[in-house]
Amino acid sequence: MNVGIVTVGNELLSGETENTNASWLATQLTDRGVSVGRITVVPDEVATIADTVDWFTNRFDATIVTGGLGGTPDDLTMAAVAETFEQPLVPNERARENVTAAIRSYQAENSDAAISIDIESEASIPKGARVLLNEPGLSPGCVLESVYVLPGIPSEMRSMFASVAHEFSGERRTRTVYTTDPESQLIETLEAVTDSFAVSVGCYPDDAAGHNRLTLTGTNSAELTDAVAWLSERVELTSDSHQ
Repeated sequence: MNVGIVTVGNELLSGETENTNASWLATQLTDRGVSVGRITVVPDEVATIADTVDWFTNRFDATIVTGGLGGTPDDLTMAAVAETFEQPLVPNERARENVTAAIRSYQAENSDAAISIDIESEASIPKGARVLLNEPGLSPGCVLESVYVLPGIPSEMRSMFASVAHEFSGERRTRTVYTTDPESQLIETLEAVTDSFAVSVGCYPDDAAGHNRLTLTGTNSAELTDAVAWLSERVELTSDSHQ
């Protein structure tokens, strides 16, 4: 399974907010054997979001879009995804009930707070989409064909992803080992391991830790094991290597 991730928000592009959602999602997907083919950040613009989602849907098995949900002027993701699939936004009954309950709960705990929310708008998703309820928050997400729309608030995004995590799986497997050998001395060996086995390998220097991290990736566990064994005979691996 090959998945693309689209993160939405001007605050991400300006550097005002760190894009932790993309890193977290990539880790979750990789742990499930999924290959993450691309991650991108787009501004809060309907046309740009719609064009990007369309591009991703034509290239990946699934696309996860996170951010830009809610009732503020910069929350345009639902409208953009609806435009991508040429569908209108319509209120969803389950989302309406969930939003209403969330507002009532908040008001019960904050009796002096004034709340002005258009529930119909807040509960609207593209026609034909499957609603994803936002249990810890307010704005719902949805699934439309191969596109999963999640909130941008990290706690809400993680909770909603957990409800659909079982829908993501793949054969990608990774093994990680460490060596203090200089990167310049590893080039020929790393080229040879990719020639000898059906794996790819990445070398990632970590000066603070004083070692290089070698990540081997493939779809066959036995092939990965053999590749690591072959590598351990030619490279001095540290004791914290995962073998």
